[in-house]
Amino acid sequence: MQKFDVIVVGGGMVGASVALSLAEQGLTIAVIEKQQPSHVDDSAPYNLRVSAISLGSEQLLKQLDVWQHIVSQRHAPYRKLAIWESDYSYTEFDAASISQPHLGHIIENHVIQHAIWQKLSGHNNVQLFVGESVTALVQDNKQCNIQLSNSEHMSAKLLLAADGAHSTIRQLANIGTTGWDYQQSAMLINVETEYEQQDITWQYMTPQGPRAFLPLQHNQASLVWYDSPDKIKQLLSLNNQQLTDAVEATFPSRLGKVSVIDKGAFPLTRRHANRYSQGRVVLLGDAAHTINPLAGQGVNIGFKDVKALVEHIVSAIAEGKPWDNKDVLKGYERARRTDNLLMMSAMDAFYFGFKHPSGVVKLLRNAGLAIANKAPVIKEQALKYACGL
Repeated sequence: MQKFDVIVVGGGMVGASVALSLAEQGLTIAVIEKQQPSHVDDSAPYNLRVSAISLGSEQLLKQLDVWQHIVSQRHAPYRKLAIWESDYSYTEFDAASISQPHLGHIIENHVIQHAIWQKLSGHNNVQLFVGESVTALVQDNKQCNIQLSNSEHMSAKLLLAADGAHSTIRQLANIGTTGWDYQQSAMLINVETEYEQQDITWQYMTPQGPRAFLPLQHNQASLVWYDSPDKIKQLLSLNNQQLTDAVEATFPSRLGKVSVIDKGAFPLTRRHANRYSQGRVVLLGDAAHTINPLAGQGVNIGFKDVKALVEHIVSAIAEGKPWDNKDVLKGYERARRTDNLLMMSAMDAFYFGFKHPSGVVKLLRNAGLAIANKAPVIKEQALKYACGL
């Protein structure tokens, strides 16, 4: 049986970053991931899965010394964020208001994952197990023991679950969740655009759901179309020209002319684990929480989980205390659970508020946006929080 300090299950953006962070602290790490990250090819079409990486997440990736590799690939910085339902409620946030050069970057998920894996694969404290999954978990007061799909056994002081919304580890550890389905789906549409790369990301709110624009490099963009599952299913059945016509008929005129390149969709769900640790099992990222993607906060709050857990472990090591004990894990949960719940609830309030059909509610929400647009202190604080600063 192989023994490690920490086993990380899930080598996506969050799992890979926590593995690298802890390896840099001298801990021995095993990373179990079903699929090797895809090779980054700048000549290939953009992948549908992109993330809006906040300033806070950028800081973490710089600390891991992978940011320069990431931005040497395709990325699109944005300086402004806009939201509106009607012309008089148009609200725009600008990086200059918080003395920053940008608010974030739109980057393909696999670009971020590949950059972290390149450093992981050459790290002396890391061993990668690709193509494997966990089939059994037993833990006691001293360690976690797991069995892999190839029947291999290994143990560690901590088992970190970063294996996504349908986390196997969360289920094996008997950690329940609360949440609901939003009865909506989000369609991702990669398009070629009339305009050159823009420095703004925006959301136009409609009763059916938002229409969102994410800038990509050159004359390309990622669009997000929120709607009922039936509507999204119907849109998926269209050919690219038909979908192009539907986009131009539905999205704001500021989008300009577009041509659809690729499309995909996923249902919207909210899930929150009842606890973030059980014994020596710890949840991070989507294994702990899935959030409405309205403001692109999913991976960013996952990176916040990484920061908090690593800070608590490093603090214990510096003080000569056991870094794997219950107090450390509870400290991590206290640091993240309330903050995550606040962000999830804020996104839900925003989402449901704009879906409410009442004319009075519509008047109030548009008045609220108009007022917020003229309240610089409120805008700045909200922007700093969203950026992870």
